[in-house]
Amino acid sequence: MSLLRISMLDIVKRQYAYKLRAYIQVFMSLVFIQMLGILFSFNGVGMSGGGSNTLGVNVHFYSADIVIAFTIVWAIISAILITTQAYRNDDFVFVTNRMSSNFSNILFLATASIVGGITAIMSTYVMKVLMYVLGRTEYLSSPIAASEMIIGFGATILYVLLGTAIGYFIGTLVQLNKVFVVLVPGVLIGMIVLGAGSMDGGFFQDMIKFIFMESSFALFFIKIVILVILLFSSSTLLSNRLEVR
Repeated sequence: MSLLRISMLDIVKRQYAYKLRAYIQVFMSLVFIQMLGILFSFNGVGMSGGGSNTLGVNVHFYSADIVIAFTIVWAIISAILITTQAYRNDDFVFVTNRMSSNFSNILFLATASIVGGITAIMSTYVMKVLMYVLGRTEYLSSPIAASEMIIGFGATILYVLLGTAIGYFIGTLVQLNKVFVVLVPGVLIGMIVLGAGSMDGGFFQDMIKFIFMESSFALFFIKIVILVILLFSSSTLLSNRLEVR
């Protein structure tokens, strides 16, 4: 009789490869959400106008902002769904524990974030092609430097990754105690309302500014990575308190 020892790394790799194949619906939903975002983007993200008695000019601005916002929402919802009982039961196809399950989930969500971030930025070119083919007005676009493009890809991927970390944390809380289904939205709405009614913006708006209104990409990268690590680490620790199947 021989003993077969399987390392944690091997288990995580197998679970990760399995989830890439089994969770294909996550990527299919991404395609649908981004197509929906492109459709909404045809109205433009802003406009300006001017004119005289004989001439009027309306300028509409188009970008991938709406697609990116939709992608972040998709990331949060997808991460929450992965924490549900139905998805967690898939892990027991393998010899596994909470730790390997969490690691493979995080790897899958990181992969989904990369795919979602890249396709969200690339949707800009899809919009340009559709506007040139279907439009009846003049369209102008400014060239983008390679460095700006790389930063755009990096920042969008980080935004989506943060969305998955937030969703995974919320989903873990909900699995721990169903009261968080009501508590988490209530806290978020309360923070937004209190922030809107405060003269100085409140804690919620200050936090948003601290994280997202960063002019240095390096500092932005560090802040997001720290937040993601904290959220995923907290989720992993909390998941150890879930009932054993």
